[in-house]
Amino acid sequence: MATLEIHDLHVSVEAENGAREILKGVDLTVKQGETHAIMGPNGSGKSTLAYSLAGHPKYTITGGTVTLDGEDVLEMSVDERARAGVFLAMQYPVEVPGVSVSNFLRTSATAIRGEAPKLRTWVKEVKSAMEQLQMDPAFAERNVNEGFSGGEKKRHEILQLELLKPKIAILDETDSGLDVDALRIVSEGVNRVRETGEVGTLLITHYTRILRYIKPDFVHVFANGRIAESGGAELADQLENEGYDKYVKGGATA
Repeated sequence: MATLEIHDLHVSVEAENGAREILKGVDLTVKQGETHAIMGPNGSGKSTLAYSLAGHPKYTITGGTVTLDGEDVLEMSVDERARAGVFLAMQYPVEVPGVSVSNFLRTSATAIRGEAPKLRTWVKEVKSAMEQLQMDPAFAERNVNEGFSGGEKKRHEILQLELLKPKIAILDETDSGLDVDALRIVSEGVNRVRETGEVGTLLITHYTRILRYIKPDFVHVFANGRIAESGGAELADQLENEGYDKYVKGGATA
């Protein structure tokens, strides 16, 4: 069983007045087949956690450990983390001019699987996944995220998730910028991956609306760079009714 273990993680970023600590000791374990929702106010450190796990160079690990199946994730380069099974769906996916979606996906699958997928099988795989996400087949020949709407970018992220089949999927505010129909379609894609039981999901969000479609096993409240409280799905309902005030009161958010 694939397991991501985060222990006492501290992360800083460079600011005008020197290094600023964002994560202040995060402990979290995500196992294959589990869905963990990370909720919290703006600036609490949720996205910092996501990008630190993926290896973004902006963030400096100052303490703690992260392992995937016992392997030291923090010693891996960004591409090594991806090949090991760590997947990040970004809040703001970047454009990659000159690279078509079809080439990008097949190259990514080749890197992860260790060999190029057989073309006939791969075309069927991609076509089926795109149909389920209600994506026009012509989409595959467009350049990655170039001129995409917010909904198209998020569907493309979930298309990658379905095709690449990671061990751990980190979804950073996948619901941001989506209308009701796009949210439902994207959520259904995430649920198809979850139902395989082969992926551990870390779902980062401000709001509970996506949790109406994607039911978490665990909910964690992020505040001031730490996990302030953990519970089941009922904790998300509590946050919907009460907000985050009691968690951030008495200290500035990170």
